[in-house]
Amino acid sequence: MCADSRVGQDGDAEVRGALLDKRADLLARMAGISAAPTDSGGISFGKRVGDGTSIAVERLTQVAAHEQMLEQLAEVDRALEKLDDGTYGTCDRCGTDIPQGRLEVHPSATRCVACASAR
Repeated sequence: MCADSRVGQDGDAEVRGALLDKRADLLARMAGISAAPTDSGGISFGKRVGDGTSIAVERLTQVAAHEQMLEQLAEVDRALEKLDDGTYGTCDRCGTDIPQGRLEVHPSATRCVACASAR
């Protein structure tokens, strides 16, 4: 890893704080989505489009958002692991340095731009 990508001790604390904040935010948002509905309202799901269909579509959207948040949480956790083992700033896939600008914008990045776009 080159000196440009290496995060110093002060930078480590700043990055760790940002990652832990992001982690807490994701967990809170996921808890909100995962919570059981408070009122089913006796809505039935029949052939006609109505409240039941709207609720079903909303729930499907929430499930997709929850899955995306799980992926983000895994990425944040991996970035924290990389901070702990001294490999933060190195691409998990190809081993090259992740540009500092990318890490500033996306502190949980664990892949360089080329590898992330090849996903």
